[in-house]
Amino acid sequence: MLKKIVFCLDNEIEAEFGEKVNSTCEYLKEEGIQAVIIYPSKEDISKETLLLKLFENSEEENLNDILFLTDSDLIAECLVYSGAYVVGIQHEGNGSENFPGLKYVFAEIDQVDVDSFIKAYQRYAKLPWDVLETERCLIRETTVEDVDTFYELYAHPEMTKYMEGLFENPEDEKRYTRDYIEKVYGLMGFGVWTVIQKETGKIIGRAGYSARNGFDDIELGFLIGMDYQRQGYAYEVCKAILTYGKEILLFPRVITFVKAENVASIKLCEKLGFTVSETVDIEENIYGTEYHDGERVSRDKAQFGKYIKMVIEF
Repeated sequence: MLKKIVFCLDNEIEAEFGEKVNSTCEYLKEEGIQAVIIYPSKEDISKETLLLKLFENSEEENLNDILFLTDSDLIAECLVYSGAYVVGIQHEGNGSENFPGLKYVFAEIDQVDVDSFIKAYQRYAKLPWDVLETERCLIRETTVEDVDTFYELYAHPEMTKYMEGLFENPEDEKRYTRDYIEKVYGLMGFGVWTVIQKETGKIIGRAGYSARNGFDDIELGFLIGMDYQRQGYAYEVCKAILTYGKEILLFPRVITFVKAENVASIKLCEKLGFTVSETVDIEENIYGTEYHDGERVSRDKAQFGKYIKMVIEF
């Protein structure tokens, strides 16, 4: 859990930038997060000693509860070497710094909201992002721990009547999920998420966005477990996700693919505002029955199904 943000800055900062960092610290404190500013001396900046020097006069600190922000390549390198979670800060006085290896670099630090600090920390700490909430559901990023419940949801034969199932071996699905978290959530900032019933805390389905090869627009996909169908969950969740796609992710349009015989899903998509575009062939077994580090099946083994492409314009 993020408990503290430490601004570890170069001593030679401009007054205007210093004022922005001070105001950011005050804002973070108002949001319930400790925030401090430290200016390590040149003698303290080394891979072996920086963290020891920073905390030598402090109470015991848990490194995993701290997010560091710095405007120095050298300080960032030393902190990362020690296992810290680090975000770079770009400003007018450090244009030559490029922060190699960092996942995030913030500009206009006084304009960054608390949610961005928390999400950067969560990504480093491998914690799932809460994406959005509806009246009855929480939609968050999927974790490897969700996979066992997915197999329970997919066990009913109706669940895979119109869509692909999971890998035969749960360990393959877990390896795929680990890669998905790193390569899709980490790089794209969106994906297919886990749907949780707020009242019970139970996983009831999956929904979200995908980028499918051969199509320019982002695709909506959704699945609600059999025990939770015909209760309005799919509409509630998909409506919220489409609003998120329009207002936060700024998608100009979204597509979805539904098999012609899946009348219930077609009606749901029409209710959401989708219209039928065309019938297309979609590859159904991209990775085959086993997962081999993202290796796709060969073209001669690829399988295709016919789907109705539906579109919603924002």
